[in-house]
Amino acid sequence: MSIQELELTTSVLTVSELNNTVRLLLEETFTSIWVEGEISNFAAPHSGHWYFSLKDPNAQVRCAMFRGQQKSLGFTPKEGMHILVKGRVSLYPNRGDYQLIVEHMEERGEGKLQRAFELLKKKLAAAGLFNDEYKKALPTLPKSIGIVTSPTGAAIRDILIVLKRRYPLASIIIYPSLVQGAQAAASIVDAIKIANDRHECDVLIVGRGGGSLEDLWPFNEEIVAYAIHESDIPIISAVGHEVDFTIADFVADLRAPTPSAAAELVAPDQSDLLATIQNAKLGLLRHVKSKLKSQQDHLKWIDKHLQQQHPKRKLAERMQKLDFCEMTLVQLQTKLITRYQTKLQLLTAHLQHQHPDTKIKPMQQQLNLMRERMIAKTQTALKQRQHQLAHLAGTLEALSPLATLKRGYAIASAEGRVITEADDVKKGDHIQVQLMRGALGCVVTEVSE
Repeated sequence: MSIQELELTTSVLTVSELNNTVRLLLEETFTSIWVEGEISNFAAPHSGHWYFSLKDPNAQVRCAMFRGQQKSLGFTPKEGMHILVKGRVSLYPNRGDYQLIVEHMEERGEGKLQRAFELLKKKLAAAGLFNDEYKKALPTLPKSIGIVTSPTGAAIRDILIVLKRRYPLASIIIYPSLVQGAQAAASIVDAIKIANDRHECDVLIVGRGGGSLEDLWPFNEEIVAYAIHESDIPIISAVGHEVDFTIADFVADLRAPTPSAAAELVAPDQSDLLATIQNAKLGLLRHVKSKLKSQQDHLKWIDKHLQQQHPKRKLAERMQKLDFCEMTLVQLQTKLITRYQTKLQLLTAHLQHQHPDTKIKPMQQQLNLMRERMIAKTQTALKQRQHQLAHLAGTLEALSPLATLKRGYAIASAEGRVITEADDVKKGDHIQVQLMRGALGCVVTEVSE
């Protein structure tokens, strides 16, 4: 019943009429609205539909999301999840409860960010951005170290302190970038591209200090991941604290738990280098002395061996070996010719034995004999079939109605049916009388039994 029709009727309503009227009013007034809140009393029966309440600190509303509207969701709602829904307000007439029919649902807050993080991580992993084959090795002794971060944050101070202490020989180039906010991702990408275009550093540290998931979000953007992946310069990701992980950590050539740790990974300790150089110097001197002694001993052995290996002696040995090879070759050639001549004679005799003329004559005789047998069998079978046919023709002739008609009999029929009794027709009926030759159309003038 519509509202206009209801106004024309009595003011006394049934409960069903009241609920249907309220439902119509709600659905016409709130056709599409957005509501934000927390899920409670979530239920998913076997029908596949979802039923839950959406609440805030002061109120709640019943909600229903039907199975057909769930296909586009990339997550499963859970108790306590903070969400944003789009739907229409309606009323369930059977209970008189007003409810929100949900058509679209989104996560809100850190839950949404964590979901986006997992989806992007899965997408980039499938694209191969995390594969070890794309990881570049860091330079052992970098001449120049680039840093992409905020020039005023705590991260840059920590990195510079560590580099000055461990490896003051390297030059430091800072590529200023935003590391928080909506414009930070594009700023980080620009800084990485500038470093690659200038070709002035051997390795890049990209990062910032700690913060919430939302603070670190620029390092979870897809454009930043591809900028790190496409960089020709090896990149160390140094974002947040040790427990923080971002997409940049998985794409980078190396992940450092903190910015300070990144500086320690990229720069060797100068005291260790000096000790290594000194040890290498001593080892090199020992190696040179040992090598020189070994070469001197080897030179003496070569001189002695050369005296024993005079060219005339070698020449005589080679000439004797050549004569032996020549005699062996002549013997092998003679044996080979004899063997092939014998084989040729055997093949010639076998070929003559297998000549076609020796087999054609017996086969022709056998063919002629088989032809004569086949002709005889065919003639015999033909005579048998002729006798059988004559016998069957005689039998058919004896049984044929035409033989009876020849003796003067006739066959009467009416409407295609043979008449065998007088009762089959009545006076005045038209009948057909079949003779030996021709037929008569007759009219019955008298019927007698």
